[in-house]
Amino acid sequence: MKRAFTFGAQGLIMLAIAVSFFVVGEARTIIVGGSEGWRPGVNYTDWALKTSPFYLNDKLVFKYAPPSDTFVAPNVYLLPNVWSYWNCNFNSAKLLANETQGSGEGFEFVLNESRPAYFASAADDGRHCTDEHMKFFAIARRHLN
Repeated sequence: MKRAFTFGAQGLIMLAIAVSFFVVGEARTIIVGGSEGWRPGVNYTDWALKTSPFYLNDKLVFKYAPPSDTFVAPNVYLLPNVWSYWNCNFNSAKLLANETQGSGEGFEFVLNESRPAYFASAADDGRHCTDEHMKFFAIARRHLN
């Protein structure tokens, strides 16, 4: 009598599934928004989808111009949950970088947890998040070493 799967075959299938959750590679340095940087008018949800997957220890760099008489500079907040992200609610958010910290080499954030990280700008009385859609999330995957 033949068996459809032997223990060895089942083990290989389980191994293939487990490996799909891990990726071999080095941490990357990623400029948020690519050549556009972190500024109003860019679709960061689209950018994040095209840039993903993100991995543990990847470094996100937020680069943006400082404030001026004609420009409201963004900032960078880490939002605590998906509800805050969808509603652009900054009540329990953590300020990561103010309006001046993105100039020059930019502000760096390392993805050091394998959970969603929700980013947004609350500048211009929250309009950067609500009207300009300056928000995205990243979920860091583990590397296989």
